[in-house]
Amino acid sequence: MLNWLIIDDIIKGSLKEDMPIEDITTNCIIDENYNSTIDLIAKDNGIIAGLEVFKRVFDILSINLGDAKVELLKKDGDTVAYGDLVATLTGSTKCILAGERTALNILQRMSGIATLTNLFVKEIKDTNTKILDTRKTTPLLRILEKYSVIVGGGFNHRFNLSDGILLKDNHIAYAGGIKNAVSKAKASTSFVRKIEVETENLDMVKEALQAKADIIMLDNMDLSTIKAAITMIDKKALTECSGNVNLTNIKEIANTGVDFISIGALTHSFKALDLSMKNLRRI
Repeated sequence: MLNWLIIDDIIKGSLKEDMPIEDITTNCIIDENYNSTIDLIAKDNGIIAGLEVFKRVFDILSINLGDAKVELLKKDGDTVAYGDLVATLTGSTKCILAGERTALNILQRMSGIATLTNLFVKEIKDTNTKILDTRKTTPLLRILEKYSVIVGGGFNHRFNLSDGILLKDNHIAYAGGIKNAVSKAKASTSFVRKIEVETENLDMVKEALQAKADIIMLDNMDLSTIKAAITMIDKKALTECSGNVNLTNIKEIANTGVDFISIGALTHSFKALDLSMKNLRRI
C-alpha cells in the first residue's frame, strides 16, 4: 500500500518546511565529522506504525548530511509500552538532529492513529463488523493515515473521489431523490462499480432498497432506527453505519449486524503517541 514516490514527496516537503536552508543550531556546535548514537524510546503505551517512514527520513537526509543508519527493534503493528526501546540510530550527528523532529512528527501521528483504531477494533472483536476510516484526513497525508488505520486493524473506505461512488445528501438533493441519483450513477459508470447511498431515515432506506443500491449507509441514526433499518434491508445490500460513533456505543452498533462502521475520528481526533529520541552518545 505504501507508495514511496508519494511518501518521499511528503518527507521532502516536511524537511523543507522545518529546514528551509540549514539547521543553524546544529551547524553552530557540531563538527562536520561528528558521529553519535541515539535511542528511539516509547513514552506511552500503544501500537507503533510508520517505522519504515521514520527510517526513510534519515535515508533521504543522509544523501547530503552524512550517513545515519536506523536499526528497527520493533515492526509496525507491535504493541509498545512506556520505556520500550523502539529503534537505535547511529551515524552523522548532523543528520540525526536535522531529521529528529520531522521523523518523530510523522511516527507519532501514524502511531496515534493505529492506537486509536485498535481500541475500536478490540471493542467489536466478537462481531463480524469491520471498522472503516473516512476521507477526513490531514491534507496531503492521507496515504500515511490510511495505512496507519490498517496497521491498527481497521480497513480503508474509498481512498479518494475517484475510488468509488457514494451518493451523499447533496448529490441526492440535486438529482431530486435517491431513485434518480442511483439511476444516473448506474447509467454513467461501469457495472463493476458498487453504488453506495447515504440515508438519514427509514423512508430513505426504503427508497435506496427499491433503487437497488449496493451499499446503504445509515447516517447519524439512533440505535433503534439502525436496528429497524438492518431488519428492513435484510441483507439485500451491504450496510454501513456512520456518525456519532464512539468507544462507548460502538459495541451496541456492531451488535445490530451492520457490515461496516466508518469513523472519521480515527484520522481527525486521535492523540499522537508520545515517542522521543533520547540518550545521545558521541562515538
